[in-house]
Amino acid sequence: MLDDRSRVLLKALIERYIAEGQPVGSRTLSRAAGLDLSPATIRNVMSDLEALGLIASPHTSAGRVPTARGYRLFVDTMLTARPAKAAPDDAPAERLAEWPAECPTELPAGQPRQVIASAAQLLSSLSQFVGVVQAPRRSSVFRHIEFVRLSERRVLLIIVTPDGDVQNRVLFTEAGHTQAQLAEAANYLNAHYGGMAIEQVRERLQQEVETLRGEVAQLMHAAVQAGSEAMHQAQGDVVIAGERNLLAVSDFSSDMNQLRRAFDLFEQKTQLMRLLDTSSRAAGVRIFIGGESQTVPVEDLSVVSAPYEADGQVVGTLAVIGPTRMPYEKVIDIVDITARLVSNALNTQGCR
Repeated sequence: MLDDRSRVLLKALIERYIAEGQPVGSRTLSRAAGLDLSPATIRNVMSDLEALGLIASPHTSAGRVPTARGYRLFVDTMLTARPAKAAPDDAPAERLAEWPAECPTELPAGQPRQVIASAAQLLSSLSQFVGVVQAPRRSSVFRHIEFVRLSERRVLLIIVTPDGDVQNRVLFTEAGHTQAQLAEAANYLNAHYGGMAIEQVRERLQQEVETLRGEVAQLMHAAVQAGSEAMHQAQGDVVIAGERNLLAVSDFSSDMNQLRRAFDLFEQKTQLMRLLDTSSRAAGVRIFIGGESQTVPVEDLSVVSAPYEADGQVVGTLAVIGPTRMPYEKVIDIVDITARLVSNALNTQGCR
């Protein structure tokens, strides 16, 4: 528990450090906080905050910088989320405020992949950090299947989902198939299984295809297996934009190890997917700060995330990833509004 004076000084110190990136000394803090306190009193308060693990003193400076614990207290108790319109001098906030609430023109309605790619670019360009969007999680239901003969034993499988997404796979078959046989198999699958999940089709095929010729049955089994793999891979897609923005962040340009770990996070994506999955289980904007837990594996990174919806159901998560020294109020606005824009663009009852 902090008294009011300590809270004011901590808030002023963190805001100053976020704005300038330099350790904050007692004189600078006295001016920033607007309190009539002696330098000795401020030094005593800073010493207490340091003892609590909320700020730290770099070896090269007499000033103080926030710790992960200090940032956590700041974002949890000291931020007042402001509407985007409240910052007329802030170009990103102005741009967000101008987007219509119902059917945004900045995000393309229709194809989910178009929407998430555009959203990642918007998050990156508005924040000047890294924009990340998890592809919508969907059931593996298919609306329509087609087979196209590429050569004697190569067949293109085309799967169309109810929301218009298309997955393609090339099948290598043991026997050759004519286009008439391919059409027969596609017609059977569409007539009997259209609108079902691929997993359900797999179970039912075992009992229901004895009446078909063996080579066509084998083709359908191969199609279902390939379709299941395609749908599973689509669920793990993450679109990342603006990784190079971190090169311009002084916090990383002076520490190549941290920068390398950040790029490893974007390249491998496993930990990133785990983080985004964690974010999707809570409503509203969440903030993860590196150094306070293993959730964010890079100490100097913070993640501001929010889930987005389609037809009233959470289907994915988007986020801005940047340094712990980021303007949290602005980034929260960007993430919150972008999540609502993505939800609108994906809503089949809304903008389509």
